[in-house]
Amino acid sequence: MSAGIRTYLELMRYGNCLMAGFAAVIGTLIAFNILTGPLSSNFAGPFPFLDSGFVFLVVFLISGAGNAINDYFDIKIDSINRPERPIPSGRVQTKEALYFSYLLFTLGTLLAFSINSICGVIALFNSLLLILYAKTLKGTPLLGNLSIGYLTGSVFLFGASVFGFEGLKALSVLFLLAALAITAREIVKDIEDMEGDRLEGADTLPLRIGAKKAGYLAVFIGFLAVLLSPLPYVMSILGLRYLYLVLLADLGFLAAIVQLLVNNNPTKSSKMFKIAMFFALIAFIAGV
Repeated sequence: MSAGIRTYLELMRYGNCLMAGFAAVIGTLIAFNILTGPLSSNFAGPFPFLDSGFVFLVVFLISGAGNAINDYFDIKIDSINRPERPIPSGRVQTKEALYFSYLLFTLGTLLAFSINSICGVIALFNSLLLILYAKTLKGTPLLGNLSIGYLTGSVFLFGASVFGFEGLKALSVLFLLAALAITAREIVKDIEDMEGDRLEGADTLPLRIGAKKAGYLAVFIGFLAVLLSPLPYVMSILGLRYLYLVLLADLGFLAAIVQLLVNNNPTKSSKMFKIAMFFALIAFIAGV
């Protein structure tokens, strides 16, 4: 592998892209299990291995494009905080990074449309949102947090959209729960990073309204995710195994809330949110 290719993969943060791609394929697998499971008879057919491969590639490319354009807009901050990154270190020129990100966005979106029109629309919308996030929304209190919540949750939704509207319907609840949990965790991370963000002149929700009020909002959103977690069982999408396993995730979310609200420890709270989201994903995979 040449140094140039390694540098561009570093610009993409390919490790994160790999994880996002696998998460999307998990979304395809969960939707397939739901649609072919005993609680549903809406779909019959073999698992779409080719389309799931395309799903992985689309998410890999568009995630990489989002990371690249994020570095393009963060050049001033990264030159101080992360001078070893490809752009501030001079290994990639700023214009090259911008054109590279647009190329990845285009390839990913075209590949998504080759799966079906729903996949294409989601990929196009997410590409535009990633550009807007890097340019504007990242520095906008709450809207930036909501954008990350949506974008992360939509990875599962994109994987399910291989099966068209039936797939979207099957994973809509997972998308909602994931988006809520991730939005809450993003706010908690902003509380955790307040000191550094203040020094950098960032404009985050905790800096705008205070750590206590931001914490209350994070708790409200996290608690909402807990309250809504039985929905897949109530809606007859998933069975009893889901209900038992999601209880572990709910306990994790409640522990995260306690760490934030009672112990005033956003660092531990953020870690508990992450563990709880892992158990929630396991519940969805095993709950058919």
